[in-house]
Amino acid sequence: MQRRVSDIGPVERTPLDSPYTISTDLYEALRHIPHDVGGQADLPVPYLEKEEENWEMNTYVTCECLAWRGVWNAEMRRRAENDLGATLYFGLPYYARWATVATKTLIDQGLITPDELSAKIDEVRARLRKAAS
Repeated sequence: MQRRVSDIGPVERTPLDSPYTISTDLYEALRHIPHDVGGQADLPVPYLEKEEENWEMNTYVTCECLAWRGVWNAEMRRRAENDLGATLYFGLPYYARWATVATKTLIDQGLITPDELSAKIDEVRARLRKAAS
């Protein structure tokens, strides 16, 4: 057993400089692994007191219901947000990311079709136009 373990362990290693200095490029590469865009440094954003809008709360409740029904869990939702890529991830508001990944997940799992989604969007738009007139 000890022999097998020693075979997989590093035979030689290059000692790191103390206190483990790394280049700026390596540091940036380690911080920005391709599959995790969350937690990256961003421009300072002023804290604004804001109440959620109806669509935001509806998105939240919809996503919680999807979790309750076993479509996904919070980690799967978070991973799906990261999979959007940096452009969409940083370009969409918080709950718009949730809505986007919920839609993608429902289609990917075959729970709705793109045609059904388009028909529902048309139905809602017509209802909103009628309410506004």
